[in-house]
Amino acid sequence: MVVLRPTRKLQNLLPVETADGQQSDSALGDWYVNRFVVDRRPLLMIVSSASLLAAIEPARDVRSLPDRLGAIVADRLYWLGVDQRMIDAEVSTMLPIRLAPTRNRSVMGIVVECCKAAEYHLPVGDWNDASLVEVESFLRQTPWHASKREVVVPGKKAVDLLNARWGNHHEAIMDQFDSVSRALAK
Repeated sequence: MVVLRPTRKLQNLLPVETADGQQSDSALGDWYVNRFVVDRRPLLMIVSSASLLAAIEPARDVRSLPDRLGAIVADRLYWLGVDQRMIDAEVSTMLPIRLAPTRNRSVMGIVVECCKAAEYHLPVGDWNDASLVEVESFLRQTPWHASKREVVVPGKKAVDLLNARWGNHHEAIMDQFDSVSRALAK
């Protein structure tokens, strides 16, 4: 089971159905979602509470987000180079999806910062849905502080959490993540 935590402005489209006491069973934890607008186009910022891994989706058919969340997460994990068996294991624990109010102010702060970063990195009048992949790549490598003293780099943290929970393919994935990071830095 996974908990999807929409902000108040999304709760009319994603009505909260459960009490705040529930926690996700998945390695990546709860998922927070916020709506923001860039260049008069509504977008959704979806962030994992455990890894701070972010996904940006066009805000089309917001009501179907709970049904699409598993596929969205699977795509992002595939982009990270995560082994398909770990992706399948993580996605399988994401059912059912429960909607609950936001509860972690630190994670909400990261969600807001991710939205601001996306607005900054998407040039006005000169971006499309493919540009969102580039912004997500930037966000995967952005170090964050969230309610702890440790620095969290979302891409690496997601891989660490998945490896701890689902498998032992950590070294190969981290090598691939580092090589992709170096290539993007050039």
